[in-house]
Amino acid sequence: METLLYIMITLLVFVSMEGVTWLTHKYIMHGLGWYFHEDHHQPGYPHIFEKNDFFFVVFAIPSILLFYFGTRGEINWMFFVGLGILLYGMGYFLVHDVLIHRRFKWFDKTNNWYFRGLRKAHKIHHKHLGKEDGECFGMLFVPLKYFREAKLSTS
Repeated sequence: METLLYIMITLLVFVSMEGVTWLTHKYIMHGLGWYFHEDHHQPGYPHIFEKNDFFFVVFAIPSILLFYFGTRGEINWMFFVGLGILLYGMGYFLVHDVLIHRRFKWFDKTNNWYFRGLRKAHKIHHKHLGKEDGECFGMLFVPLKYFREAKLSTS
């Protein structure tokens, strides 16, 4: 029973992180944290690292602390909250940096309708070079119209 609880905690945190990401992206990255996020909106940014990567570190800190405190003595719920954050971060990296922005050329031949929908929504997000007037702040869940368009383009 305890194992099922820990799996549920991990999944709940993973899904909740999409909301945290959306809120952080809209109100912090496109607000007070624009200094760190701005280079991410510049076309053809030539470096492998961006100031925007600072946010990976910010999100990693709670996960690391939760792993630490969740393994002192017996493993407890904090470990699994940290695991949910870590798994979301890994998913974010693979979807956002590898599949969408292609900072690494690992999955260049992917032609899945879901990933094409995510790419389209992110492209719409990046059409705004400034911090104002942004849209499509999510990473895994974006407006359904982008998935519909992607599915229709494969039919």
